[in-house]
Amino acid sequence: MGPHPAVAAIRVAVRRVLHDVLNHHSSHSPAPASPAQQPVTAGPARPAGAPLPSAAADAPPLVLVACSGGADSMALASALAFEAPRLGVRAGGITVDHGLQDGSDIRAAEVVLRLRSLGLDPVDAVAVEVGREGGPEAAARDARYAALDAAAERHGAAAVLLGHTRDDQAETVLLGLARGSGTRSLSGMAAKTGRGGRYRRPFLEVDRQTARKACLIQSLPVWDDPHNADPLYTRSRLRHEGLPALEKALGKGVVEALARTAQLSRDDADALDAWAADAERTVLDERGTLDVTQLYALPAAVRRRVLRRAAIAAGAPAGSLFARHIEEVDRLITGWRGQGTVNLPGRVGVRRQGGRLVIRQG
Repeated sequence: MGPHPAVAAIRVAVRRVLHDVLNHHSSHSPAPASPAQQPVTAGPARPAGAPLPSAAADAPPLVLVACSGGADSMALASALAFEAPRLGVRAGGITVDHGLQDGSDIRAAEVVLRLRSLGLDPVDAVAVEVGREGGPEAAARDARYAALDAAAERHGAAAVLLGHTRDDQAETVLLGLARGSGTRSLSGMAAKTGRGGRYRRPFLEVDRQTARKACLIQSLPVWDDPHNADPLYTRSRLRHEGLPALEKALGKGVVEALARTAQLSRDDADALDAWAADAERTVLDERGTLDVTQLYALPAAVRRRVLRRAAIAAGAPAGSLFARHIEEVDRLITGWRGQGTVNLPGRVGVRRQGGRLVIRQG
């Protein structure tokens, strides 16, 4: 008799990602030297069949799971612990202590013990200091990803698994829609992001209830973050009030439809981004200014992407750059009336000067 369907679902999702990590690892590993190329060293010979040292070039890749102790990430950790040894992958974990609640350090230590009890190694708990820029949710996210990046570099991890589910994807799409941030925001979270595709999200096609049920079936203790139910946070209000209201008005299937919308929007956004990257080379000069006439000739969707790319390259934070900012810059091209500098987040200013757009920080 096989595992419970919920447990099987999370394991299959993780197995697919691990296969991808292994394929990427093998394609980027140097080919073993031929016997004639092997260096001759003094010392006792390695016994036949003995494992190579862990520092060898062909050592198996390490995959870390980012775990808060909640149901989604605990389900992910359990699936990784089960699948990794069967595929010859090393598996570890990291939990981030944001320091936003009393006893958060104790809770982080408990998560470390749970991850180690699953057989994961190495396992780290990292305390971070959360700033204020961009609001509490954005500041916590920035601090968390900085810690995850540092841990991945420290351990030489090939990938870091994140427990975002299909429900999280639906919430992200709705938030993007509410902010009017364009097709890219409607595309939600990608299955693979970060430098070199470091961050992987195996559960984007798995619903939150399946992950929780998998924890229950396996008797995994989980922690429910009170922030997830705090109406102070936008995502919490959307989760507990917005989505239920939509399902009441439109019927079941809203989450699945929003997740499909994310994938369709991502396909469109990827195509437009590629077009914008090509167009940028024709409108950008060596001084970093943009030709207004050539920008005007581009389709609006492509032009605005070029403007956004240029603003981010000049120092504007991508997470704080909304559609209304880009529209204001776009009016320097399409509705020029002698207006002055447009100020963007990150102290980036955009002005029109002699048929060119000048984008500078400070």
